Amino acid sequence: MHASDDHLSDRGGSPPRHILTPSSLNRLVRDLLEDALPLVWIEGELSNVARPASGHLYFTLKDAGAQVRCAMFRPKSGWLKFKPVDGMHVLVRARVGLYEPRGEFQLVAEHMEPAGEGALQREFEQLKARLDAEGLFDAARKRALPRYARRIGVITSATGAAIRDVLSVLSRRWPLADVDVLPVPVQGREAPPAIANMLRKASASGRYDVLLLTRGGGSLEDLWAFNDEQVARAIHASAVPVVSAVGHEIDVSIADFVADLRAPTPSAAAELLVPDASALRRHLQQLQQRLVMLEQRRLQARIQRVDHLLARLQAQRPQARLARDRERLLHLQRRLLGIQREQSQRLQARLERVQARLLAQHPRLRLLLLRRRLAELARQLRESMERRLERERLTLQQTARALHAVSPLATLDRGYAILFDAEGKVLRSAKHVAEGTPLRARLADGELPLSVVRDKPTEQ
Repeated sequence: MHASDDHLSDRGGSPPRHILTPSSLNRLVRDLLEDALPLVWIEGELSNVARPASGHLYFTLKDAGAQVRCAMFRPKSGWLKFKPVDGMHVLVRARVGLYEPRGEFQLVAEHMEPAGEGALQREFEQLKARLDAEGLFDAARKRALPRYARRIGVITSATGAAIRDVLSVLSRRWPLADVDVLPVPVQGREAPPAIANMLRKASASGRYDVLLLTRGGGSLEDLWAFNDEQVARAIHASAVPVVSAVGHEIDVSIADFVADLRAPTPSAAAELLVPDASALRRHLQQLQQRLVMLEQRRLQARIQRVDHLLARLQAQRPQARLARDRERLLHLQRRLLGIQREQSQRLQARLERVQARLLAQHPRLRLLLLRRRLAELARQLRESMERRLERERLTLQQTARALHAVSPLATLDRGYAILFDAEGKVLRSAKHVAEGTPLRARLADGELPLSVVRDKPTEQ
């Protein structure tokens, strides 16, 4: 609302140049807040959590000294992986704004996560990135596990469920292995240094073929000892291969990345560490059967070789050699006769071809062919001359008709005449022709002698 001009004049002051309304003031404050604090992270306790039918989420974020109203709109409110409830400690990323209808300061949340888990997760990602950059996760440095481990050191809690599962699987699969339980705390502040120290001792002892670092499942906080940097470096420095089996299959720790092999569960790790004795027994039985079969095949091969040598020895007797030579001689005779017949047939066919060629080259036959060729050429010459003469005759007739059409003689046929003087020149003009000059008139059927006679003019 505007202040009245009368009221301003009564106070003796001049009217302001710009008058704000509550709406414009709210917009100004909102712009100032959004420009000063575009995006912030806030940690606090949830209260007054409400989710109406619209799907938006409204709540208050507070600590011991203050509170602030917050809103989280769809679809981001539907992306939350947990259900916000009153009293929960959360970490919120939000934009600072102003709810203009009420003129109230508020936060517009874009992301929310449980406060403890979110902080631990960020610390986990930072340590993972740093150790990866140093090469502690390099696949090229990871070592293969011994195929038949004789001594195994299990670093875990002596009272946890994980060690019972591991010992049960190891005793069932490979009872020949010596398994030492190396007890350490696996949770709490004292766990990381104890685990790292046990790793160093077990590695330096030279007693173990492989080490298993394991514990059962739990929350991120419960498994945090296996995300410690000193534990990761102790695994990396171990002189023997280290297998990591921390938590359940979905749990991943820094120890899993550094270890030479990561197993999804403690039981799975035990299965990876040792072979299955029953499967190995079956494999040995198969090898034994295969060995017996190979020996039988070798014996059969030697028997066949002896039989072959006996057959060769019998084949070397004189009677057998004479029989083979006689058979070979008969074979060569049959082959020689066949070659002779084949060669005779080829020579006969060649002789017939030569005779045919000689007959084709005989002089009488060539003279007869040449006479026929000459007669044919003479006939072609006559026909060609007749066709040429006919063409020339037609051409001459056409030329004569064309010449006759333009000849002066054709004009004479129409009653005209041509005059010649005494010298035989064509008279073209009557001028300068004296009287009595002899002339000749050429008509269509002959010539007439003429003399020039000029008419005398009559007197008036």
